[in-house]
Formats: sequence, C-alpha cells, structure tokens
Amino acid sequence: MRALVLTEPRRPLVLLERPDPTPGPGQVLLDVRACAVCRTDLHIVDGELPDPKLPLVPGHQIVGEVRAEVPRPGHAPRFARGARVGVPWLGFTCGTCAYCRAGRENLCDAARFTGYQIDGGFASRVVADARYCFPLPEGVPDLQAAPLLCAGLIGYRTLRMAGDAERIGIYGFGAAAHLVVQVARYQGRRVFGFVRAWDEKGKAFAREMGAEWAGASNEPPPVELDAALIFAPAGELVPAALRAVRKGGTVVCGGIHMSDIPSFPYSILWGERVLRSVANLTRQDGEEFLALAPRVPLRTEVNVYPLEEGAAALEDLRAGRFSGAAVLVVANDEIPADRA
Repeated sequence: MRALVLTEPRRPLVLLERPDPTPGPGQVLLDVRACAVCRTDLHIVDGELPDPKLPLVPGHQIVGEVRAEVPRPGHAPRFARGARVGVPWLGFTCGTCAYCRAGRENLCDAARFTGYQIDGGFASRVVADARYCFPLPEGVPDLQAAPLLCAGLIGYRTLRMAGDAERIGIYGFGAAAHLVVQVARYQGRRVFGFVRAWDEKGKAFAREMGAEWAGASNEPPPVELDAALIFAPAGELVPAALRAVRKGGTVVCGGIHMSDIPSFPYSILWGERVLRSVANLTRQDGEEFLALAPRVPLRTEVNVYPLEEGAAALEDLRAGRFSGAAVLVVANDEIPADRA
C-alpha cells in the first residue's frame, strides 16, 4: 500500500510503499476512498500534541470500503465485505473504567486515537477496530462524508455543550464551523460568525453558510450571545468570547489544542458564565450526528487533493488558503478533472 508517513515531528510527511496492514480479531481492513485533513493532523505533525506513535500514518476522518473483517471470538462480523464505513478520531477505549461505564468514553484514560496512536487514513489501506467504525448514510458521497467524521462530529458535540442557547457566536470559520452553523440554523438558532479582522473572504463564507452576521473576532457582535463556540486554536479568543456572552452564557472550546489563554479579569467570567472544553467524541455522538446530517441536509465544502499531495493540503490548511475542508483521495477517478 501507499502511505504518507510521519517519521519525526516537525518534519515533512514522506510518501512510502508499505506492506498491507493485517487485521486482528475485531478489526476491519479497509480500502481508503477518502480521508479529510484536520487541524489536529497539523498539531501532531508540528509536535504540539505529545508522544505520537512513530512512525505514524496520520488521518482520522476516513471513508473506507470493507475488504475483510476478522470477528472477535464468539461474535459475528459487524460489516459485510464492500460496506462503506467511516473511521473517526476515537479508535479504542477500555470499556471498563468509570468514564466508560458512565457513558463518557471520550474521557477514558486508556483511549487510543486514529492517526495519533493508531495508524490512520493518509494511506490506501488501513485497519480499524470494527466497534468504533460507523456505517455511513446513503446519498452522502465519499468526499462530503469524510469531513463529517471529525469536523462534523466535534462541531456537533461542541454545539450540544452550549445547551439550548439561541444566539450563538462561532469563532474560527473552518471545517467544523461551516458544518455546525448549518446544524444550528436547522435547529432554529441564530448564528454570528467571527474571523480574523482582515479576512473578508472568511466573513463572506460565514454568511454564505448561514451566519446572519460576520465580523472580526476582536469586535463585539450586534447582540449579546447566549453561547460562543471556539474552534480556532487561539487562546486570546477566550476572553473575547467571554465578553461577548451574556450573564449565564457559555463559552465552549472545541479544539484539542489551543495556545495559552491570557489572564483576564474575573468580571468577564462573573455573572455565572461558564467556560468549558470539549474532549474527543463518543460513539453515541457519531450515531446521532450521522443520522442528523442527511436530514439537514448538510452541505460540505471540500477542496480535493490526491494522496500524494497530502503535505500540500496540510500547508494550505496552515496558511488558510481555502474555505471548508480539505480531503485526500486515493483513486484517481475520484479526483475532479482540474486536479487530476
């Protein structure tokens, strides 16, 4: 198989030919059809998330076709050969700790993550634990389905943590935000988008995707917010978001990594405002969100790259050169003519 491999943090990914992975008990072997690129992949490549498996194949928003499954002893196969499934960030949990027993498997101390401690989908084939794979809804093409598996899922969990907030601010209008704004509007909420002050293209994209107002992240919105969702990995946005929410409002940090939060006066937290984070996802999140996605229906803006250009996709993400999500494809017949 072909794979983009991280040999050491802060070094470029290397395209290699490797032996096909062999599934063990409870695992599926997948032919990768598409894998979306996530900012978390950048955090891993840049060494901002510690102790990745090395060498590592990144990628955790995988759309694959089942080539083989090895059932766990005493269990029937979960998927038929040829089934289309999604592989998310959460790749394994212990199932027995207090967090897992309480339905909070996303906090399991023994959890392992796809494209971090487990080889991921920047490759032509991958193995995954069948229990953590999702059947994908029919009618959602591979390229549009891939970003749902992290950007969509984390966005959905972040929105859920805002409770029944009606007026929601979204800070950082990338892959997750452009999906969650559609869910929020479907639920009857009002959305206000925040981007960098100079980013006129980003403001226009936020409005196009459903925000009723879009402005600079350092300016106040036209109304007090009930909640703010932060997807940009910039700690300085936390005080800005706290100032934008009303008393009793909630600020939810949706990323896995963020720069240090600067000190801020207690007065902007006082008034029973809540500041919280979102960690990973649960399988229940995935099942709920993937059932909801075709009902909205979600429109996924994708920028397509062949597998061989995965490093370029990461650099384009870092530089903010596109709106929406980047998706790597393996089969050349899935690449639009202008990218082939």
